[in-house]
Amino acid sequence: MLNLERLRVLHAVATTGSVVGGARTLHVTTSAVSQQIARLEREVGQPLVERQGRGIRLTEAGELLAREADALLTHVERIEADFAGHRGQVAGRLTIAAFATAARGAA
Repeated sequence: MLNLERLRVLHAVATTGSVVGGARTLHVTTSAVSQQIARLEREVGQPLVERQGRGIRLTEAGELLAREADALLTHVERIEADFAGHRGQVAGRLTIAAFATAARGAA
């Protein structure tokens, strides 16, 4: 059975393009990310990443699983927000945008 946290790790690596970026996003060590990717590869029975010098590249299987993980994690976030709403809590995603000149602040 696929582990949701390991899928979250793969998604972070795929989104940032590196183990280091994934680790920063998840606030964990690069070693923890590498270990979770290795466990996920054992779960699915095939390589998900290929090492390239200091970086990595997702295999076809890795790209497929990362896309599916993105959809699954989005769905899980929606479910969590719905349940938070039933508990009377405000939950969801907030996006804030501003023009660069306005975001700098008043002088």
